[in-house]
Order: sequence, then C-alpha cells, then structure tokens
Amino acid sequence: MSTPEIYSPGLEGVIAGETAISTVSGGLRYRGYPVVELAERCSFEETAHLLLHGELPTKSQLGEFHARLAGSQSLPGQVSAFLNEAPKNANSMDVLRTAVSMLALHDPETGDNSRAANLRKAERLLAQIPVALAQHFRAVKGLPPVAPKPQLGFAANLLYMVRGTAPDDFDRKAFDVSLILYAEHEFNASTFAARVVCSTESDLHSSVVAAIGALKGRLHGGANEKVMDVLLATGGPDKAEAWIRAAIARKEKVMGFGHRVYKTGDVRAKVLKEFARQATTRAGLSQWEDAAEIIERILASEKNLYPNLDWPAGRLYHAMGLETSLYTPFFVASRVTGWSAHVIEQLDNNRIIRPRARYTGPDERQAP
Repeated sequence: MSTPEIYSPGLEGVIAGETAISTVSGGLRYRGYPVVELAERCSFEETAHLLLHGELPTKSQLGEFHARLAGSQSLPGQVSAFLNEAPKNANSMDVLRTAVSMLALHDPETGDNSRAANLRKAERLLAQIPVALAQHFRAVKGLPPVAPKPQLGFAANLLYMVRGTAPDDFDRKAFDVSLILYAEHEFNASTFAARVVCSTESDLHSSVVAAIGALKGRLHGGANEKVMDVLLATGGPDKAEAWIRAAIARKEKVMGFGHRVYKTGDVRAKVLKEFARQATTRAGLSQWEDAAEIIERILASEKNLYPNLDWPAGRLYHAMGLETSLYTPFFVASRVTGWSAHVIEQLDNNRIIRPRARYTGPDERQAP
C-alpha cells in the first residue's frame, strides 16, 4: 500500500533539515543566545563571530577577527570599475548580486569547499560587501568612494562609507543593533535557497548569489523598503485609522506585518521599535511613529497581525536619513553571516536537497 502524499504549500510547517545555528522556537536564539541579549550586550562583530565560528569571541579572538576583516576591505579593480559603471537606474540588489558573483572570479579559494576555506571566504565577503554597496550608492550620486576606516567598527564604518562622515553614538548603536537582528533567522527563504545551491556541492559565492536573489523579493528582504510608502500613504496620524481600515476592506497586504512563523509578534521588531521611536523624535518625524502605532493597534485587534522586523527597520533607516535603495543591501551586509554559516553547516553533513512535487497535469496521453 503506497504512503499517502503530504502536501504543504510553501513548505509551511515542514521540517526540511537540521541546524545548530539558530531557532525561532520559544524566541529567536543564535547558537543558544537569545537575540535580545545579543542586541543588548554584544556588537555586530561579536555576533558575526558567533554565527561563523560557533562561539562568542574572547577579547583576543575579536581583535584577530577584526584584523582579518580590515585586511579584506578592498575590491578587485574590475569589480570596482563595474560598481562605478553600472547603469544608474539599476536596482541596487541586482548590482550587489552581480558584484558578489564577480568577486568569485577573483577569490583564490572559490573552488575550495573545505570548511576552513569557506570560513575564510565568508569573512572576505563580510568585509567586501559593505565596501561594494557603499561604492555603488555613492557612484549613483556622482560621489567618489570613501575609503573604509575599520577602526570605527563594522556598523559605524558602513555608515561612514555611505555618508562620508562618521555617525554619532546613537546612529552607530541603532544601526549595529539592526544588523544583529538581521544576521540570522533559521530556514527563511534566502537561507534555504543558499542551502539548496550548496547541497549540489556548488560553492559559497554561488550560494550567496542565490540568497541575494531570494532576498530581493518584496515578500522577504524587500519589505523594509515599502514601510515608509505605507506610512506616507496614510497621510499622517490623523488619517491613519481610516487608511488602514480601508486597506483591510480591500484585503490589501500591509508590508511589514505578519510572519510565517511568528503568530503573536516578532521579538526583533519589539527590540528595534524603541530605536525607531528615538530616531524619529531626533529627526522631528514623530508623526510617522504615531501613525505606525495606530496601524499596529488596528491590525492586531482586527486581523491578529503583528509587526515583523522590517516594520521598525524601515522607519529607523528613514529617520536616520538613509535612502531606500540601501535598506535591503544593508540586510545583505548582515545576513551574509547567517547564509555562510548555513552553507558551511550544510556541507558538513550534506545530502542534496531534492523534494518531490504533486503532479496536477493531465493523465497519461498518447502522442498522435
């Protein structure tokens, strides 16, 4: 007797593999550490070390990690030329995806899939991606690239390369926390894409390129770019309630709300919400935070929908004066740590990921 097929659209609820990197069960944890505690007590560099190497670094290990990243913050000439010459109207995620693919052509260990080589490549990408996204952003603006200052720290240095000036303490901390919260999230779509690619015994760069392609979509990383569109469309706090009720009546999806796994709220959103509130106050934009509160309240009561991380992240980045085209590339700069950790883990105990499909076509037919 044949086993009945089990079909779960979108693989919802399906356990598709094992991981020791993170879990969303009982609150998001990276290698056992609650993400809330990491955001409070650790830097992004410490979190990146935890994800890639399995443990939070000692002081000396952190210094060595920082030195390795600093030593890789440069781009091959051909990649740099591409970033300067890419079409000005190109999507920033398309440019970044292509830049990572080009970096594979210049990495001396692209074809080496050993654990040690993949860790080295992951660290190089972690160092190179911020340089690439900042250079392209400035090239579009007609501005020269800003040489990195690794002594500022990862988050502050990324903002410095984008803006040309070092951030103040608030912006540095807020941005650092956002990178920690974006760094890893179990078997999300982009991470699963990376694991599928490397399960064929393809290379780390190919896996990251695939992950960037998945992250670009508006139902994944691209959602943070739409947050301010939603808030601006409301017309402000005085009109927000009428706007969101009309959107509900139209059965319109509100970007930044709902999650496949989190049904009662995303702990990451709660952490970043306070930074978004402070940032909007500092920028004189509190009206948008007030509108956001109204939307949150009504969606929770009417539709049982709660914010995900993209909801406060989009507001935070806007209040910091960062342009929308940077939001999802920032996500890449952080999540490359989680993607790389998953690629390494997949290859440690690999089996090609090859699910079945439920056939819905015509019955067997004979050709004429």
